Amino acid sequence: MDRVLNHGSAYINGTAVSDCFQEKPASMAKEVKTDGAGVGAGGAGRAGRRVNGGTDGGDSRRWLLLVVLSFTAFIFNTTEFVPIGLLSDIAADFGMGESQTSLLITVYAWFVAVMSLPLMLAVGKYDFRKILLGVIALFIVSHAVSAVSANFTMLMASRLGVACSHAIFWSIMSPLAVHIAPDGKREAALGMIITGTSLAMIVGMPMGRVIGLHLGWRVTFGCVGGAALLAFVLLALMFPPVPNNQNASVKSLPALLKSPVLTGIYVFIFLAVTAHYAGYSYIEPFLKQVAGMSDGLTTLTLMLFGMAGVGSSVLFSKFYANHRRAFFSFIVAGVPAALFLMRPLAFNVYAAIAFCVAWGLVFMMFNLVTEFETIRNSPQATTVAVSIYSSIFNIGIGGGAFVGGMVINDYSLSAVGYVGGAIAVVAMLFALKRLLPAFKDRSADVGQQA
Repeated sequence: MDRVLNHGSAYINGTAVSDCFQEKPASMAKEVKTDGAGVGAGGAGRAGRRVNGGTDGGDSRRWLLLVVLSFTAFIFNTTEFVPIGLLSDIAADFGMGESQTSLLITVYAWFVAVMSLPLMLAVGKYDFRKILLGVIALFIVSHAVSAVSANFTMLMASRLGVACSHAIFWSIMSPLAVHIAPDGKREAALGMIITGTSLAMIVGMPMGRVIGLHLGWRVTFGCVGGAALLAFVLLALMFPPVPNNQNASVKSLPALLKSPVLTGIYVFIFLAVTAHYAGYSYIEPFLKQVAGMSDGLTTLTLMLFGMAGVGSSVLFSKFYANHRRAFFSFIVAGVPAALFLMRPLAFNVYAAIAFCVAWGLVFMMFNLVTEFETIRNSPQATTVAVSIYSSIFNIGIGGGAFVGGMVINDYSLSAVGYVGGAIAVVAMLFALKRLLPAFKDRSADVGQQA
């Protein structure tokens, strides 16, 4: 391929942020000059001038790439959720209990949490195209092994391979989507990726379960691998080489951790995600046992929860740039409010359904805002910053599930929302004091703090 995508730059705090790519001949890929300064993903910026000569055709190509990346995100999130619906079948096949096979979920989450940063540091200097295609190739091979697993150990080993690909994929995916986005469309690009992940909950997991019930769980994993193969082919044909000028090394960590906004976001997501998953980890039994829903209605409600993510993506894409403070305030107050209302609104199935839709909207918006702000506040080491974000998020998932389990064992299932809400209040107070003052109403303002 004789062309590469060159980085244009927006500027925040006097530092270049690569939020768009420009097509240039390969001979010009090494450096683009503006006002006597090199421009790249993490190069020093001058006065907020863009290097971008995009055309309608170029924008169309970028949107098409974003669609394929969103499809790939859908596949990667589907495989994370699919085992939840297949645990009984896997347990029966291997003659194990469901509590044992649930290790497929627990170990996966903790492995991603522990390995996201080390793996990103290990591959961080390679061309983004090579990283992306390599990660998808590992994903495909791991699912092929899952599909022919003769025992649980083999299946677990294959899932750890998937977890490795997951850890790297989510460290580069959101920054890459923001980079690829046409001018002024960074929020829309990230919204497309989140839509792909939401559809995994709405379509991917139910479809995987249906395939597993009729054809066997191995076929489900094989189908996920087949879908990934299609994504691999499309990206191999469409995605040009993308020079990686990110400072993805251990040396970048001190600078990242010196950012008060970025470290504040990390603390906030740990607390808020722990709070959320203290309740959400047990949403299925809660809806059935406390809200009195049938199996079918519970499934529908969980799908509506995921579908709310699409609405969050639309709102974020259209309005976030000019209303950052309002959006941040919404998620900061929305997470504790949702958890505290979990039990009171379970008095009626219709109230519970409406509540779950609102809760889904809040938490999907939480994902969008916190990840976008992580990217925005780490222009010189975005992939490393997002890998830390991913690690902390997964630690929060595991921690929240653990806290919720303790509440159920020591008190009752109906109390998980109250305990999660108490943790969320701590997150809210921290965010209001540490983060809210830094938020301005325009995400694209140059030379502004956070």
